Amino acid sequence: MLSRLIALARLLYEKLLRYVLKFGVVGLAGYFVDVGLFNALRLGAFGGGHFFQGPIGAKIVSAGIATVVTWFGNRYWTFREHRRKNYLLELAEFSAVSVGGILIGLACLWVSHYLLGFTSLLADNISSNLVGLVLGTSFRFLLYRFWVYGHHRADGLTAREHRAEAARMTIFEDEQSANEAASN
Repeated sequence: MLSRLIALARLLYEKLLRYVLKFGVVGLAGYFVDVGLFNALRLGAFGGGHFFQGPIGAKIVSAGIATVVTWFGNRYWTFREHRRKNYLLELAEFSAVSVGGILIGLACLWVSHYLLGFTSLLADNISSNLVGLVLGTSFRFLLYRFWVYGHHRADGLTAREHRAEAARMTIFEDEQSANEAASN
């Protein structure tokens, strides 16, 4: 019974929890970039009276730059064993999912700021960087893990390693010969 629980815990860690923890660290870095740049733009650090000082413009810029930061972190750390050979396609898919997550955050900000009339900087931060973040992050994690960096992707590192292993196995006539050669 205990050995089954330990095996289940290991499986859960290997298949999900490990990714969630790494994703969280990368996301935290992206979050700091996003929130810092959003507030800098909203407070006029780059000038005033332009679209990018408003809540929507500031969020578009801050989320876009944070997306690039998190793509690098997820590609080279979180999902490194599942990254794809075609990095441009991977970046396009990553960006599409990110845009979906950004739209979720923007919808929360829009509803709060324009529909409900909560126009303070604090209200903008709560709606966008708290409520929108939780909903958008959940959406992004699921799609990154199971679509963009899914182990089933034909051009992913994991898929290429499995094909290489299968090719090595075909050299030998039987499994015993393959195992003997592997042990030598």
